[in-house]
Amino acid sequence: MQATQERRTEILMPDAVRQYVLERRDFQRLLDLLIQRGYEVLGPTLRDGAIVYDVVKSLSDFPVGWTDEQQAGHYRVRRRNDEALFGYTVGPQSWKKYLHPAEVRLLTAERTGQTFRILNNEPAPSRRALLGVRACELAAITLQDRILQGDRYRDPIYAARRQGVFIVAVNCTQAAPTCFCTSMGTGPRVRGGYDLVLTELVGPGKHEFVIEAGSDAGAEVLADLAPEPSVATETVRQEAAAAVEHATSQIQRRLDTTGIRDLLYEGFDHPRWDNVAQRCLTCANCTMVCPTCFCTTVEDVSDVTGTHAERWRKWDSCFTQNFSYIHGGSIRSSVKSRYRQWMTHKLAFWIDQFGASGCVGCGRCITWCPVGIDITEEVRAIRESPASSKKGNHGKP
Repeated sequence: MQATQERRTEILMPDAVRQYVLERRDFQRLLDLLIQRGYEVLGPTLRDGAIVYDVVKSLSDFPVGWTDEQQAGHYRVRRRNDEALFGYTVGPQSWKKYLHPAEVRLLTAERTGQTFRILNNEPAPSRRALLGVRACELAAITLQDRILQGDRYRDPIYAARRQGVFIVAVNCTQAAPTCFCTSMGTGPRVRGGYDLVLTELVGPGKHEFVIEAGSDAGAEVLADLAPEPSVATETVRQEAAAAVEHATSQIQRRLDTTGIRDLLYEGFDHPRWDNVAQRCLTCANCTMVCPTCFCTTVEDVSDVTGTHAERWRKWDSCFTQNFSYIHGGSIRSSVKSRYRQWMTHKLAFWIDQFGASGCVGCGRCITWCPVGIDITEEVRAIRESPASSKKGNHGKP
């Protein structure tokens, strides 16, 4: 008993960040501890031919031994030759679906006889633990924190869902051909903003996780795992660092962000916009899978009796023609203007508005574009032929 208490004190020491080793056989205990603390644990699972996020309660819920193949306009899952839990990159869903969901009921209106009532009946969100958050996704959450609860206009729905979220991040040990997080400074190593961070090490006769706390809440959970986690040796720490460095070496896509704000402003009339418009389907896939896009619309619906009505907030996209509709019509009626708005907003306007790029380099917009449009290629094309561009009006496509 005394040894366990000493171990707990050691893990909770604030003067040093220590890394520990959690064996794969003890991973279920981490899940159980989070559940016992009242968290609904959300993590990766395999469903409908993709790795998506859902409630996880046991190891059998994870995509054990599965990975993903990604290229521009291509996504497939396939078997690995091991039993890795996090042996994939990122799927079609981001954590945005839980923090800034696709549909939220804002209010309900009811009429009974001569009485009319408006109810704000969005239920309080449960406590949630997000397990398996990649570095690029954590960067996206940080951006949405800045925009939806740290700016002038605070979104109370997002703030309520974000409050008390416990984040278990995972360092990437492999990268997809569509990843370019190194260009955006967001990965593949997790830098901060987590409660716990894991690095999965899988090899012959070995399957373990290097685990580290990044907050007091994380340290408390790690302490409750004692005495199973042992302090990581220098050899294990170096192996974990090498695994993340391996993922870094796999990233081949690049997006040159040097002066990108002015590049896109001055390239407002660049002929490349016509080129991409001939390929773009304006399907809005890129904005739906993007972990940072936050645009919404509001829709009112009623039943046939006229006694019950609801107001819903739903995701919207700058690729839909109605998104820019004002009295008299849409101000972005062409495919060219809508694609230009999306890319210029993401990579230039955000810098003016929020002090950072709106892209985290996850590559989802490349993978899930039906025609394989590549945002890094579009920037490169504009950069390589600046003489063809005409100085625009610095602004509003």
